[in-house]
Amino acid sequence: MKDDLHPEYDTLTVQLSDGSSFQTRSTMEQDEYEPDVDSTNHPFYTGRRQYVDTAGRVEKFRQRYGTGDEGEDE
Repeated sequence: MKDDLHPEYDTLTVQLSDGSSFQTRSTMEQDEYEPDVDSTNHPFYTGRRQYVDTAGRVEKFRQRYGTGDEGEDE
C-alpha cells in the first residue's frame, strides 16, 4: 500500500447556531467548524417557512422585458 495516500482523520468540534456542539471525526484541516445552516435553523427541520417576495420578481421582469400594458422601457 502506498504511503501518504489517505488524508489525516482527526477530531473536529462542530458548533451549531443554537450554541450546542458535538465532536466528530473529519478530514478538514481545522479544529472547529461552524456551519451556516444546520438542523436547528433550517426551515425543513424547524417547520418555519420563509416567504419570498414574488411580486418584486414579477415587477422586475415587467420592467426588464415589458408586457405591453405599461409601455416599453427600452
